[in-house]
Amino acid sequence: MVFSKQIDVSVKTLLKNRTFSNTLTITEDIKYLVVLAYATFILVSSVFFNTPAQIMQGLFHLTLSPSILLSDYMAIGNIGAAFFNSGLLMIVALVIARINKAHMNGVIIAAIFTIGGFALFGKNIYNIWPIFIGVYLYSTFQKERFSKFILVALFGTALAPLVSQVSFGLDLPRIVSIILGYFLGITAGFILPPLANHVVKFHQGFNLYNIGFTCGIVGTIFMAVFRSFGLENPATFIVSEGYNSILSIYLFSLFASMILLGIVFNNGSFKGFSKLMERSGKLVSDFVISDNFGLSFINMGVLGLISTCYVLILRGNLNGPVIGGIFTVVGFAAFGKHAKNVTPIFIGVFIASFVKVWEVNAAGGLLTALFGTTLAPISGIFGWKFGVLAGFLHISMVANVGYLHGGMNLYNNGFSGGLVAAIMVPIITSLRKVDNDEE
Repeated sequence: MVFSKQIDVSVKTLLKNRTFSNTLTITEDIKYLVVLAYATFILVSSVFFNTPAQIMQGLFHLTLSPSILLSDYMAIGNIGAAFFNSGLLMIVALVIARINKAHMNGVIIAAIFTIGGFALFGKNIYNIWPIFIGVYLYSTFQKERFSKFILVALFGTALAPLVSQVSFGLDLPRIVSIILGYFLGITAGFILPPLANHVVKFHQGFNLYNIGFTCGIVGTIFMAVFRSFGLENPATFIVSEGYNSILSIYLFSLFASMILLGIVFNNGSFKGFSKLMERSGKLVSDFVISDNFGLSFINMGVLGLISTCYVLILRGNLNGPVIGGIFTVVGFAAFGKHAKNVTPIFIGVFIASFVKVWEVNAAGGLLTALFGTTLAPISGIFGWKFGVLAGFLHISMVANVGYLHGGMNLYNNGFSGGLVAAIMVPIITSLRKVDNDEE
């Protein structure tokens, strides 16, 4: 598999070039326990917001929702139910990774926190399993270990709304719709691995959400078939408001703890952090391998604080989708993102919001800025000016590609980011070649 081989080769390169220092030796067991502790905290923290009875009732409502973009589980259920669902799915992902003996490196951390983020607005304990089953069946068909495809399985849950929309959003008998929903979800999971291996060539590793781009293609295919039968997904925009005070305290505490924990694991210092900030972020940039676990957690906490402040300074609302975006940024802070390469993306989206038709602090603008950081490698490789341009272009692209997959691909920005990268990178490369030739 091309994508898997690329990961393996890149990991070996990172191991050769990693920065060794007098940091504490962190075993795989400790790494798993740390990530499990955060997942458990998110799950248990649900009772800070709602009673157990309210949480169970909220889980029932969000599990039976069509869950297409944009469906805020804090509004459909309640805050407690959304965080319980988030922590639960993170634990499920951790168990699957552990059973398959996956190393707790940057990309696994990114996958787990991404699942936790999107479990606030689209993924739930009902709709993720068909994707897992489909990928597992593909591995069996290929006579390969499932562990080889675990990243595709985890990130591939971006198509979970396909399962829920067919199960609960179509005017079909319930038993028929549930069977059909699971069948289509399994089918989607089955075809994801071969596609994911090829589309990475399309954007040349400059789109961190590679599986999101793949899911956009798969979602577009399914939506095209739906429309040929006269089926159309309704425009959905369900978001909650008015919880900034309590949620900002929650997030600041969570991310501050990551920084403190990272400092402890990094021998009580920020040593090596400046070098991490110089990395481009292009696939594959695994900070846990190239730097260390402690520095990765410092970076995760820093980006979490920056992302939360970006939302609050612009007077945006902290809700399920927005916090999901923040969690995703935090996860990928172990796998390609840092303040230096994401800030130009934020700036580009911010500028675009003033000269285009979108409000900078509306949910759409905030989500584009947060998830648009998938293009961080462009600023990391080509400089901040091209990063600003990438963010500027991305907001226009992402506002239009959602129609193609009908909201059934949760990683809409990954789909858009792949297109932006595929357009920008060849042009930038060719212009630089011309400049070098002239010199």
